[in-house]
Amino acid sequence: MEGSPIDIVIFAPLAPILGVLLFWFIQLVFIEGEKYSLEKIRNQHEPLCRFTNFLGVLFQTICHALGYTITKSGISDFYISVSYGRVAPKKEKKGIFEWIANAFLFIGPFFIPAFLLLLLLFLMMQDGFQIIIPEQLLDLKYSFSGQMNTFGTSLYNFSNNFFGFLFNIDLLHPPHIGFLFLMIFLGMGMRPSHIGEKKIEKVDMIYDLRNIWALITHKPLYLIILFLCAYVFFYISLFLDQNWYVGLFSIFGWLSIISIVSILIAIMIFILIRITDEIKGSRRFIPYILIPVIYVLMRLLFFNFPSEYTNSASLLVTVLVTGFTAFILHNKATNKFKFKLRIKLFDKKKDKDEEDE
Repeated sequence: MEGSPIDIVIFAPLAPILGVLLFWFIQLVFIEGEKYSLEKIRNQHEPLCRFTNFLGVLFQTICHALGYTITKSGISDFYISVSYGRVAPKKEKKGIFEWIANAFLFIGPFFIPAFLLLLLLFLMMQDGFQIIIPEQLLDLKYSFSGQMNTFGTSLYNFSNNFFGFLFNIDLLHPPHIGFLFLMIFLGMGMRPSHIGEKKIEKVDMIYDLRNIWALITHKPLYLIILFLCAYVFFYISLFLDQNWYVGLFSIFGWLSIISIVSILIAIMIFILIRITDEIKGSRRFIPYILIPVIYVLMRLLFFNFPSEYTNSASLLVTVLVTGFTAFILHNKATNKFKFKLRIKLFDKKKDKDEEDE
């Protein structure tokens, strides 16, 4: 184990923490993109927006209830609606217990719902959960650079296997399609957008950061204690020569990756909805009908001509055909240039006919 003592004692434990904060910030940015997409379809899809808002409130309320459960405060009242959720503790506890419960309320929704999908992935994915230390950093694994590289390598290994699983997902396999629906629900309900019934206040990334900042500054001593516990856990991992510390924060990184992908899938769905809204008549339903039709046809094709890329190719062709069809129909419905050109040519022909007369 090489590296300067200052690096190992002071800076090394910060590396995985900074990595988690980075991915969490990316998650916040994607949530803002999702809220923007929802705003664009709100006028024509109010029920869908109310549903996504309900999912966000549901996740938030469950996380708050979990916080009260862990702190042994108990739950005396649990209420949830489309735009509001409330959990009342059975025992009013102050100090560190109240701080932990509020942490579950403000920070929990970013990680706890994704934890359910991670548990399912343990059953569906055969690989990707190892904490891998690059060979060239074995002597520096407890330094800042070593911890950061180990964290990054673990996230890369998980992402590689996770995307491999998604690209080869079998939509005719009930557990797989169930997992996909859970991902969509997670992506749609990462945070309440408060655009379901009426927009009371602006709830955005700044709002989230203000709440978390208020939580930290209200009792900064608790945050210091949390950091000290993290450092102690790092030193225990160091002396036992285990990867427990970086492994713990790698799990938080995996949760952020799951959440980001879920949000991206939800955004793609909202974009498809927005595109089809501009297509007139019953043709707007063609892209949605094509999704199951093309996928089933591709699976029948590969049933007769087996291939190791059956699932991925079927999924890829379905996405491409659906996207291309939606683009063509949208372009045809909204391309006013040709229509204006026809009118212009008609006017010229009319003027010429009048001159000939």
